[in-house]
Amino acid sequence: MHLKKLFATAVAVSIVLLNVAAQGSKKLVIKAASPIANIQPTMWGVFFEDINLGADGGIYAELVKNRSFEFFKPLMGWKLEQQPFNEGAVMVLNRQGTSLSNPRFLRVAANNAVKGSLSLTNEGFRGMGIKNGLRYDLSFMYRQPAAGLRVHAELLNSKNEVIGNTVVTPAATGEAWEKVSVSFKAIATEMKGRLRLWFEGTGAIDLDMVSLFPEDTWRKRPGGLRADMVQLLADMKPGFLRFPGGCIVEGFDLGNRYQWKKTIGPVEDRQVMINRWNIEFAHRPAPDYFQTFGLGFFEYFQLAEDIGAEPLPILNCGMACQFNSAEFVPLDQLDPYVQDALDLIEFANGSVQTKWGRIRADMGHPAPFNLKLLGVGNENWGPQYIERLKIFQKAIKAQYPGIKLITSAGTDPDGERFDLLNTELRKMNVDFIDEHYYRRPEWFLSNARRYDNYPRNGSKVFAGEYAAHYETNGVVYKPNNWFTALSEAAFLTGLERNADVVHMASYAPLFAHEDGWQWTPDLIWVNNLQAYGTTDYQVQKLFSLNKGSKVVPINLNKDVVAGQDSLYASATVDETTKELLVKIVNASAISQSCNIVIEGKKPATSGKLLLLQTNNLAEMNSFTQPNLVAPNESLIEAKGKNMAYEALPYSVGVIRIKIL
Repeated sequence: MHLKKLFATAVAVSIVLLNVAAQGSKKLVIKAASPIANIQPTMWGVFFEDINLGADGGIYAELVKNRSFEFFKPLMGWKLEQQPFNEGAVMVLNRQGTSLSNPRFLRVAANNAVKGSLSLTNEGFRGMGIKNGLRYDLSFMYRQPAAGLRVHAELLNSKNEVIGNTVVTPAATGEAWEKVSVSFKAIATEMKGRLRLWFEGTGAIDLDMVSLFPEDTWRKRPGGLRADMVQLLADMKPGFLRFPGGCIVEGFDLGNRYQWKKTIGPVEDRQVMINRWNIEFAHRPAPDYFQTFGLGFFEYFQLAEDIGAEPLPILNCGMACQFNSAEFVPLDQLDPYVQDALDLIEFANGSVQTKWGRIRADMGHPAPFNLKLLGVGNENWGPQYIERLKIFQKAIKAQYPGIKLITSAGTDPDGERFDLLNTELRKMNVDFIDEHYYRRPEWFLSNARRYDNYPRNGSKVFAGEYAAHYETNGVVYKPNNWFTALSEAAFLTGLERNADVVHMASYAPLFAHEDGWQWTPDLIWVNNLQAYGTTDYQVQKLFSLNKGSKVVPINLNKDVVAGQDSLYASATVDETTKELLVKIVNASAISQSCNIVIEGKKPATSGKLLLLQTNNLAEMNSFTQPNLVAPNESLIEAKGKNMAYEALPYSVGVIRIKIL
């Protein structure tokens, strides 16, 4: 993959922070019986946004692009072939107000058509990933005044060879629309497949919602999510799922904002909209990037439930992206936006007797989703945000006092914007302040103490978007290499040590498609057939699976371990498993001997060591080597209250040991 080529030489990094003290054992003292903070179940979570083909073309398993012909160019993604050419054989028609959410459909007229004379081929999202022996479910809406046409469906490989096919003989429906579904199997695997529909016979037929799904969706749900991508999330056991963004929430302008009510109900009634990332990046044009909302708010809530995560929806606060249009809703016209928030809580938690609770139940989930967290605005800033937030806060807390609100600290972790927001939000006693950090690895290494002096009472911190950006001489692509992951691990020890201040954290963005990325770095990379977790994924997963329930002190020379000799550490206790969990990051190029002294509890004679380590800071996981950097497990011994631990160069280690 291109990742490795770009940066095999770019990170011959000798980090300037390697002033490691002379050799000698470092004495790390853990007071295992003196907890200083509770760790929230939500501590480590995931953040989803439809960027980099994250939803359509990504986790949403639909293979047909522009299935309802609603893109700006109605036949984008489709190729019409006919021999001989017949003007008007295929027309895009518009229902003109009778179906505002899905007005367009296709009319195909054929006269004695045979194979090769009239066909439509869909290219998919940078191709279609087809798997040998797998069943594929084809469906489409159609209307046919009189029977007369047969529709042949063929899966094609990159050589234009047929690798799966079926045929549909639609019945006459008059003026009524019907849905037809048929299944067939592929006979070969193909990364860049396509779907061809060709028509046989004489007659006219109207088509809409042409859809193709693989059978192996998550939990085998028809029209569902891509199982390998969901599995990578489930494997992290995240505490929360933040959705749907991200800048998607704000939109380029308010007309382009995310509106949750338009993403529920029957899929064919969900209005297609241009994705705001369609036009954002000149260096990575994506004119075919739209949102079909097949992955909508119901599916987001369902996904959170499936992976055991708290749902954390974010809603527009009446402000579009301030980097783009900076369009605001006047304060006296904000009521519909506030009502959307109140209605969303009812949709998630209301009984089936309520309006929105009934809609949830009709979609297949009578039980409430038990929503506890709700975000108001994304990366908004300035006094305009504060005055709108106050209106939301008053209305939501009056009707739903138990809902915790997440509020924006803007785009940066410091500066005038941040200072204004942090001051005003704390005056308002908001539940959570959402801080974002996209910075170089050195920033993460030097900010492990960021929260040591934050107030312990009042508003809590949500580290809602973080990622170390390793920039290389202006190259647009930024890698997910071991340097970025190692620096994040060091920073995360500081978040965990301050778990009474920081209650949630998530990396961003979550997904990137190999052929459709716009923003890097990203936690998980996919192509049409594969998905893998980056080095950064392995770090966050390691923290998430080993978080414990209470923080206990770990000190080096009577100080927290936050960069002395390039060592970083945190320690927690899991009250359920009765284990001590110690995380140690060595960001230096040399091995460092540590004597871990456990006070207040008696450790078992041996425990488990999970180790992420490579001597090459440029190392990256890839499609060919997805687990090049992944945890290795071994035993570690304790003698009395002491454990000898060798912190290898550029390593992240987690020790788990029983304590009495």
